[in-house]
Amino acid sequence: MRHVAFVRNLNQGQRGHASTADLDAAFVDAGCQDVLPFQSNGTIVFSGEAVLAADAMSALTARTGVEREVFTLVWENLADIVDVHRHAEDAARRELTLHAPVRIALDGRSESEAARRRCRLLQTDVGWTVTANERDRESNATPVIERLTGTPATSRGLPTLARLVDRRP
Repeated sequence: MRHVAFVRNLNQGQRGHASTADLDAAFVDAGCQDVLPFQSNGTIVFSGEAVLAADAMSALTARTGVEREVFTLVWENLADIVDVHRHAEDAARRELTLHAPVRIALDGRSESEAARRRCRLLQTDVGWTVTANERDRESNATPVIERLTGTPATSRGLPTLARLVDRRP
């Protein structure tokens, strides 16, 4: 099965971060196939079981000493999420956040936390949430989701993900 992996807090090639070659090799070492990096923000498309992404992070640590969390989503689910949101008037301000395998309730508590950080929760499911920032060129989803779940999370902007979906079969 094809997946997309979001590696948290990885800026490939920058000081203290793994290179693209190391990240690719870690996914191959873990048994992933058809490994395709996208940009330099730790976004990887691969074929194989989702659990292999965690093995890839162990391989990355063994190769480089860099420890990172990783979150995955089935490729078709990513494409569906992008298709739902890509033509919205505020699509440029939307983000997809991958997080622990819980579903965040769209209730007063979550709406208040999002508003405090100048964003809105639009859609949520187990392990992912789509938000919209109030202002252009802001990225507020990750701290909101981390506060709501009490666990790490990582986000990618919808325009970035639309480019990914358009480029990868």
